[in-house]
Amino acid sequence: MKLIYKPFFGVLAAAFGVAALLTVSHLTSWGRDTQPGFAVSTTPVNRDARAGTSYAPIVKKVAPSVVNIYSTRFIKERPMVNPLMNDPFFRQFFGNQFQGDDRERTRKEQSLGSGVIVSPDGYILTANHVVAEADEVKVSIGNSKKEYTAKIIGKDKATDIAVLKISANNLPSVTLSDSDQLEVGDIVLALGNPFGVGQTVTMGIVSALGRSGFNFDGDRSRHLQDFIQTDAAINPGNSGGALVDIEGRLVGINTAIISPSGGNNGIGFAVPINIARHVLESLVIGGKVTRAYLGIAPQDIDANLARQFNLPGQSGALVGDVMDGTPAAKAGLKSGDVITAVNGRNIADAHDLQLTVSQLAPGSLATLKIIRSGLAKAVSVTLGELPGSALAGGEQNENSDNDPAKADALDGVTVADIDSQVRSQLRVPAHIRGALVTEVSSDSNSAEAGLQANDVIVEINRQPVTDAQDAVRLCRAARDEQILLKVWRRFGDLAGTRFLSVDNTKRPK
Repeated sequence: MKLIYKPFFGVLAAAFGVAALLTVSHLTSWGRDTQPGFAVSTTPVNRDARAGTSYAPIVKKVAPSVVNIYSTRFIKERPMVNPLMNDPFFRQFFGNQFQGDDRERTRKEQSLGSGVIVSPDGYILTANHVVAEADEVKVSIGNSKKEYTAKIIGKDKATDIAVLKISANNLPSVTLSDSDQLEVGDIVLALGNPFGVGQTVTMGIVSALGRSGFNFDGDRSRHLQDFIQTDAAINPGNSGGALVDIEGRLVGINTAIISPSGGNNGIGFAVPINIARHVLESLVIGGKVTRAYLGIAPQDIDANLARQFNLPGQSGALVGDVMDGTPAAKAGLKSGDVITAVNGRNIADAHDLQLTVSQLAPGSLATLKIIRSGLAKAVSVTLGELPGSALAGGEQNENSDNDPAKADALDGVTVADIDSQVRSQLRVPAHIRGALVTEVSSDSNSAEAGLQANDVIVEINRQPVTDAQDAVRLCRAARDEQILLKVWRRFGDLAGTRFLSVDNTKRPK
């Protein structure tokens, strides 16, 4: 593996990977005097019972709580006018007969979804995308066809959950379950109004748990995903509807499908009710969903990183960077720490860390178990509240046509010193020293490890890098099968460091 040094005269293009401050939903506990009438049952289903011959009793219990949601958006527009009619030459022959009325008109755009009544006094859970741009929302309950005008209490794009309220009492409401008790293979029923044909029930099983990483609306960076996957048929119109267990308790809110055709392919997703409940409680009590954060850039641990950090396994979340002034920085967390547990709950990976912290509130004290330099220790962190905006961002820079001379080192990688122009263009902080990556061959070991153009190599095998020559020297001196890099990378308006383990064995030519 070799690194190439060449002077740099411009910023090369790079698609920056998305990494984030760790952001989480706020769990609010109900006070005794303010507790709404949400029924919750945390008992696991009886998995030893023999399957019955009919699900009709469950459907009769749940169906009255599932509603149809009609969203209307009012769009103002002006009709198109023939541009020729603005020409006096044509007007002398045709007058204004083809000019038409150019007054602004309002057009209605309507969509259909489903929802679930969760309290007798009219609180309804649905998917955010069902009502996201709605100016008017109507709710139809059961076979009565009675319609109510719904008020949008709040929306949370990150979890795709929205809360509605209708003015009614003694409504049939569903009991909320504990979605953490679900297991793959449990029977579930999906209820909703697919394609507007009317209330429909489909049956399947829990196909998988903890699904994430999907980009359903082009803005994955704002998502907090932990989907229940099911093969119960979910189709357009089912969004916001109920996913219930074999006892008729709500375990999820149906939200999305994977389908090239737009119809059911047996891969549907629901937001776990525990996540939806956190959003529900936050919006009803506080009027908004606050988000807590540690202020780190976490990453998963692969086999190579586990060897580099002398870890017993690949469980845990590696701290790639700690942002200045954040709760993690104040608590003394450091880049290279591995978080293995939060408040006694073991952490599997970076995503699991995010979901675990999501059960905690901003301002609460979290006890982290970490491994630092091979030694286990505990760290207490007071979680902060993330101030608005996105969870993460991406950025691209312009290409440079310059092709300076090359010199040998990391296989397929070209580096350069960081001059004032580069520092300004990439917004590299003054305290960051290292070698700028200007090129990475797509078929190189470095590219496979995740190294990208415009990364700044700040450490090689835990040795500081001050410039491009340092990077070349340290790479040439590396004799192990893996080279541990610490790189600084910009994530849109955010930036931080992360670790990469690059294969140092030569590939046959």
